[in-house]
Amino acid sequence: MRKNIKYHLLYGAANLTAMLPFCVLYFFSDLVYPFVYYIVKYRRKVVRKNLLNSFPQKSQKEIEHVEKKFYRHLCDYFVETIKTLRLSDKEARKRMKFENPELINHLTENGNTCFLSLGHYGNWEWVPSIGMCLQSNVEQGLIYKQLKSEAFDRLFLNIRTRFSPVPIEKDSALRKIIKQRNDGKTMVIGFLTDQRPQRNQAQYWTNFLNQDTPVQIGMERIARQLGFSVVYLDIVKVKRGHYVGKFFVITPDASKEEEFAVTERYMRRLEETILNEPAYYLWSHNKWKFGRS
Repeated sequence: MRKNIKYHLLYGAANLTAMLPFCVLYFFSDLVYPFVYYIVKYRRKVVRKNLLNSFPQKSQKEIEHVEKKFYRHLCDYFVETIKTLRLSDKEARKRMKFENPELINHLTENGNTCFLSLGHYGNWEWVPSIGMCLQSNVEQGLIYKQLKSEAFDRLFLNIRTRFSPVPIEKDSALRKIIKQRNDGKTMVIGFLTDQRPQRNQAQYWTNFLNQDTPVQIGMERIARQLGFSVVYLDIVKVKRGHYVGKFFVITPDASKEEEFAVTERYMRRLEETILNEPAYYLWSHNKWKFGRS
């Protein structure tokens, strides 16, 4: 009962906030930024460490510039994410544009499921609006990790399914995807593959942003096992609240690739995206918490 009350209060507050126009939400973001950055100092040590290690060639002034720009973007991301609850299809098309969705439609036209790999860059919560660009017989799915708080988990599921993707919990992903395939369904499934794996599951390491980095390989394993295509989504933040995505084929058939080849290409693409404009990556994630044992 208490959990339901907590969720309904949380959802009600988020829903009311989402009714506000973008200009008011961004005003709120501007007010929150100095509180988050200067007073609370939300994960400042983690962010600074990640930036210094990733860009040893940058001066202290340059690092601080990227850092502040990141926190401003993080505050924008927060209000944009809440706004998703009330984001119309028309507004979504205007604010999250996709340059070449025909590439996805070509890969799925013969009933082949496609994995859409991306990172925590720009506003990944608006990427599910790609569903409006897909062919009518193609379903959309997203891989998610269940949050510890049931109330927040339900809220974020509401946000992330605004454009009707099928939510697939990470721990049951393979079973669910095989079932969808056996049912004859063609899907485009989004994977945020740049999260840190658990220490005992870190089976593949690569040099990423100047650091030895453990990488999740679940997406590649499923794609290779089932022979799916894999595409990378490069996101560019054009201006405040406006993003453009462009798709790049990593492989048309992962079953024909060597082990870790798909993962490595994905990491190189993501690195290129970040290097083009570092401030819009999720630097507050403690991606390099542990090294190789």
